[in-house]
Amino acid sequence: MKQSVCGALLGALAVLASAPARAQGVDEFGAYGGLENHGYIRSKQEVAFEVRFGPYHPNVDQGVAGSPYATIFGNDTRWQGGAELDWQIYRIPRVLSLGPGFGFGYTHSSAPAPLESGDGMSAQETTLGIMPMHLVAAFRFDYLADHTPIPLCPYAKLGLGYALWWSSIGEKSTRVDDKPGRGASYGYVWALGVLLRLDPLDSSAAANADASLGINHAGLFIEWFNSSLNGFGTNSGMEVGTNTWVAGLGLEI
Repeated sequence: MKQSVCGALLGALAVLASAPARAQGVDEFGAYGGLENHGYIRSKQEVAFEVRFGPYHPNVDQGVAGSPYATIFGNDTRWQGGAELDWQIYRIPRVLSLGPGFGFGYTHSSAPAPLESGDGMSAQETTLGIMPMHLVAAFRFDYLADHTPIPLCPYAKLGLGYALWWSSIGEKSTRVDDKPGRGASYGYVWALGVLLRLDPLDSSAAANADASLGINHAGLFIEWFNSSLNGFGTNSGMEVGTNTWVAGLGLEI
């Protein structure tokens, strides 16, 4: 009897030892229990975070007489930096996600101030600072990256834009019609882009990042971004929107 019980226990242990491990976790040696297997098992995904960078040429000269922005600041490329956070409220795992997103940036233009006489430039700098913000609905399509060898995730965004802007000459704020040279502009924004996932480059490292930091995916993105901040066609406020490309690093957490 004892021999038969011992034989049964040994047989059960042998079966358990040969079965694939189902526990999941991470220790000092990395991910284990299936997470290291190409990252097939992932933690819960709730948000997407972007670090954004690209050129910024404000559309100040649109709809006005002359070209005041180009006259003062020229046509040199100015750059913006910013960030965006999207909440993936509605999500079909490994297919798509939809939710609200908020982003902001900063850009700055400077050049020698023109003399009031119009003859030449002064020694003082004239500056224009812009802080654009947007609130959008972000749609992300994950099916290609999750079900095919193509690691691309197309996405689209549509929503509202709002920008604070201010101008100064030297250390003093400019004045137009005896009013300070600062204000706010608003309108709509949209963007189309694609993210290239970096997970396939090192699936083990990607699984470790998910297990230890909760980073589901990491990638590089590029998008075409359009902001029309003309008061929805009323031309109220200075048009400081732009049409440009934006690139950066994206994380899904």
